[in-house]
Amino acid sequence: MDQIGLHEAKTHLSEIIAKVYEGREYIITRRGVPVARLVPAGKPSRNAAKKALDRAKQLRENLSLGGLKMKDLIEEGRR
Repeated sequence: MDQIGLHEAKTHLSEIIAKVYEGREYIITRRGVPVARLVPAGKPSRNAAKKALDRAKQLRENLSLGGLKMKDLIEEGRR
């Protein structure tokens, strides 16, 4: 991963973005101190989205408050 100063990044942003699009990554520094990382955005995979949804469902099933499951509390609030 390459380091690039903030001033240079601002001056050559279009060129840097083109390189990032091709897969290159940069650490942007201010006075030599890393302040940001510029990486390709990429698309989240369907598999990653499914895993996140499954984790959220599992969390919902296992959360409790005062001995009551979150699911039960939600149902109680609907009555």
